[in-house]
Amino acid sequence: MLTDQPACMITAVASIITAMKNNTDYEKRLKVIEDRNTRVELDKNWETSWTRKISIIVLTYLVVLCYLFVIGNDNPWINAIVPPTGFLLSTLAMSWLRKIWQTKTS
Repeated sequence: MLTDQPACMITAVASIITAMKNNTDYEKRLKVIEDRNTRVELDKNWETSWTRKISIIVLTYLVVLCYLFVIGNDNPWINAIVPPTGFLLSTLAMSWLRKIWQTKTS
């Protein structure tokens, strides 16, 4: 009976070491998931930020303005306002439509 005790203790210690290794694996996997969630949250914040929207509006205005000058439009400064304004209105409407869609699909 005394000879069985050391074998049981060795098995118990081995089990504890294995569990600790598995715990480390879980910690690594959890860290990967948390890092991914942080990246996804940053991406989501960028997609809904006013910085992004204003950047798109300004760049769209400049590109359309250049195009209107190239084709010889009579009033490019005013006509170039139309596409960025459409983008702005669509982004404002999309958040409203998204909320309606989320309530209906939930």
